[in-house]
Amino acid sequence: MTTDERSRPPVDAAERAMLDGWLDYHRATLAKKCEDLTDAQLREASVPPSEFTLLGLVRHLAENERGWFREVFAGEDLPPIYGTDEDPDGEFHVTEADTWDEARSTWLAEIEAARANTAARDLDSLSVGVGRQGKPFTLRWIYTHMIEEYARHNGHADLVRERIDGATGA
Repeated sequence: MTTDERSRPPVDAAERAMLDGWLDYHRATLAKKCEDLTDAQLREASVPPSEFTLLGLVRHLAENERGWFREVFAGEDLPPIYGTDEDPDGEFHVTEADTWDEARSTWLAEIEAARANTAARDLDSLSVGVGRQGKPFTLRWIYTHMIEEYARHNGHADLVRERIDGATGA
C-alpha cells in the first residue's frame, strides 16, 4: 500500500469535530484497504463460498451512507443502489461487470450527500425517519453507529486485503 495520508482525528476537539474526524478516518481507511488493487482483486471472495469482497464492502457502505444520512436522517425517499426486493443484499453480489471506478464514485457521492445533509445540523437534531421502535434517531446516534459500522468492516477489509496480497495494517 502507498503512503498513509489519512488525517488522524484530533485528541482535543469538540464532540462534532471528533465524530466527523473519526468517521472520515474510517472512510479513508476503507479506501486505503482498496488502493493499488485491480478490479479482479477487489472482486476476489475472501473465503469461498462466501461472496464477501472488498468491492462488495465498498458498495455496502455506500448503501449505509445513503440509508442512514439520506433516507433515515433527511427523510429522502430513495431506492437502494444495488439491492432489489428479490436480492436485498445485491451490493455483495458482484460480477465481472462491476468496477472499482463505479463503486468508488457511488460511495464518494453518498459521502458527499451525507455531509451536505448534516452540515448545518447539530448532534441533537432528530432524524425525519424512525427506527423499529417508532422513534427518530439523533444525529449523534447515527454518527456513532456509522463509525462502528466502518470500524467493524475495516477489520474485515484488513483480513480480505491480507488474503489477496499479504498487505496488512492501516
